[in-house]
This record gives sequence, structure tokens and C-alpha cells, in this order.
Amino acid sequence: MSKVCLLIMSLCTTLCSIGSYAQQLYPITLNELYRLADERSLAIRVEETAVEEAEAAVREVRAGRLPDINLSLSASYLGDGCLTDRDFGGGQHIPMPHFGNNFAIEATQLIYGGGAITQAVALSRLEAEMAGVNLAATRSRVRLMLTGFFLEMCKLKNLLLVYDHNIALAQEVIADTKARIRQGVALYNDLTRYELQLKNIELARTRIENSLEILNYDLVTMLDLEPGTTLEPDKGFLTEVLPTFAPSNLQQEADHASFALRRSALQVSMSERGECLARAGRLPKISLIAANHFDGPITIEVPVINKNFNYWFVGVGVSFPLSSLYKTGRSVKRAALTTALNRRKMEDTREEVHRAVYADFLHYREAYDEVETLEKQVELACQNYDVIATRYRNDIVLVTDMLDAASRRLEAELQLANARIQTHFLYRKLQHTIGKL
Repeated sequence: MSKVCLLIMSLCTTLCSIGSYAQQLYPITLNELYRLADERSLAIRVEETAVEEAEAAVREVRAGRLPDINLSLSASYLGDGCLTDRDFGGGQHIPMPHFGNNFAIEATQLIYGGGAITQAVALSRLEAEMAGVNLAATRSRVRLMLTGFFLEMCKLKNLLLVYDHNIALAQEVIADTKARIRQGVALYNDLTRYELQLKNIELARTRIENSLEILNYDLVTMLDLEPGTTLEPDKGFLTEVLPTFAPSNLQQEADHASFALRRSALQVSMSERGECLARAGRLPKISLIAANHFDGPITIEVPVINKNFNYWFVGVGVSFPLSSLYKTGRSVKRAALTTALNRRKMEDTREEVHRAVYADFLHYREAYDEVETLEKQVELACQNYDVIATRYRNDIVLVTDMLDAASRRLEAELQLANARIQTHFLYRKLQHTIGKL
């Protein structure tokens, strides 16, 4: 019975370990990476909170259009009064009812404020829109950063495949060299060179594995995944045919979508609203007023009338600060200068965005052309290696020629793997600069 229990426990442990490993391995695509970032990135959540705060501010400012209603209620103890002549003589004690009460309700509705509330609401909406642009810019920045990590993982995994292939080739040549040594047609020195070459490749592979592990840890931490999760990037996107562009079209798209330009345009609109707010300070404010008072006792009569007195009124109130005649002009002038400054900054930002788009376009096109060149280079390097290998087997070339051909082939394959990854990264960097990532 005990042996059966031990067998069951061992089987359960094995199944649990397999399930744990399956849970730790996390296949992921680039779009899935973006989705996780939108849900879990701390930087994005901070900007989302800022958007919620800005929207709450819009509702708060919009509430300024509602009437102001004040309600007051008080109870008091009144002491007796004293009545005197003008020369403070002839004092007379005046008995007073000792309980006093006051109840008042007042409502004020602003019907004209020079457009101050309208402009304040519009300004708060622009600030909310700015918060939305900041959120989109942060999301794009996080996506670009994660894209770099993701593509770097793909690059390192591609390099591992290249190194594994070359390790297999080196082992094949070492086995062939050992056979030649046994036949007496090769020297131990040749074997040493190939074994040294193999160790160097294995060391480089170990470094890549370490870099891949560090990169995986950073991504797992940023996405708040379970510790120990191993990400397995899906390389299917590498088969996508990347589009080609015209720089003028890209710059036109950036004029409408660039985060920097959208911020600059909003800054101009906000400063224009600021001008309107400054001008509103010169205009009078007109309000409707309604009130009802219920007071007691009536203390304006002597002797005091121990009764409650209720009265109400409605009317129109007009207020105009005379100081605005000599103060507001300076505020209006400063606001106009702020608007002019922001317009010039927007033009400067447009030039910077156009330069950045053009530079990213050239780098992307250069990487695109580089891939085509390196593909041909790999083809030639493989052909050269096959020729040299055939000659080496026929004892026509030396082992140094064989090592040189293998090194050239490895270098060409590494350059091509890196160039393909770099092309996809530059494409997404270009989309980020335009504002469409």
C-alpha cells in the first residue's frame, strides 16, 4: 500500500511540475504585449488618472453656471438694551426679549459675466484634451520601448539559432578533422584551432542567453506578470511586408497626428482662451437675486417688538470693478504675448517634427535596403563556405581558409538577423514619431 501511495505522490508531483512549467511559459505577440501594457503599465495608469482628474475639473467649472444658493439659520440670546441721550445722560434700561432667531435663504444666478464662465469651461475642456494627448503620447512611448525589448528578444533568439547552426557545423568539422588525424592527413594543431573556434562560439552563445534572461526579467517586471514567467515572442510579424512611404506624405500625417504638434496646437488654443478671460475682466457682471428672511424679534423699534418679521425680495444686481479700467489692460497684453509666443513655438515644433520624420524615414529606408544587400551577402557567404568546405575535404585548402570562410558566414548571418529586426523597429519608431503607434 505504501508503494502505491508513493507512486501516486510521485506522479502528482511530476504532473504539477509539468503544469507549473506550462504556466511559466508565456507565448506572446506584439499586439498582446501592447494590450498588457495598456492594462498594467504604471506610466499609462498615471496618465489615465490625470485624464479622469481633468474631466472632473470640466464638470466642476461647468457647475459655475448653476445658481448660488445660501441658507443660514441661527438662534441667539439677546441681552437687555440701554437707551441714553446724545450727551450720554439720562440712561434708561430697555428690557429685551432674550431669544433671537434668524433664518435666511438667498439665491443668485449669474446671467452675464462677460463670457468668463464660457471661456473657463472651454479652457478646462482644452486641458482635458491635453490630458488625453498626454495619455496617447505616453502609451505610444511605452509601446515603442516594449517594441524595442520585444524585437531585441527576437533578435537574440535568432542569434541563438545562428550560433546553434554554426556550433553544429563546427562539431562536424571537428569530427572530420579527428578522422583525418587518425588517417594521418591532418595535424593536431588543426583540431586545436577548430576546438578553440567552437569554444568562442559557445561562449558568445552563453552571453546571448544571459542577455535574453535579463531582458525577459525586465519585461515580466514591467508588465507585472508572475515571477519566473518565460516570455516566448511570436516571430510571425517578421514575415509581414513592410510598406514604403513618401516623406512628404509622412510629414502631412505628422501635422495632424504628432503628439508634439497636438500639444502645441492646444497650447495656442488655451492661450487664446486666456486672452478672452482677461478681456472678460473689463466687463460688468449681471445677476438675478432672490432672497427670503425670517427674523425675530424686531429690534429696530423701541420698545422692541417681540414678534417675527418675514420679508423677501427679487432683483437684478450689477457689479463692475473700477480697478479693471487700469489693471486689466496689462493682463490682456500679457495674454496676447503668450498667444504669440505659443504660435511661434508651434511653428518651431512643426519644423522639428518634420526633421525627425524625415530622419526616421531615411533610417527606415536605409535599413530596408540593407536587408536586401545582406540577403545577397549571406547567399554569397554560404556559397563561398560550401566551396571552401569541398576544397578542404579534398585537401586543396588549409584549415585557416576553412576557419575564415566559417567566420565570414557567421558574420553575414548575424548581420542579416540584426538588420531584419532593426527594420521592424525603425518602422515602428517612424510610426511613433508620426503619432500613429
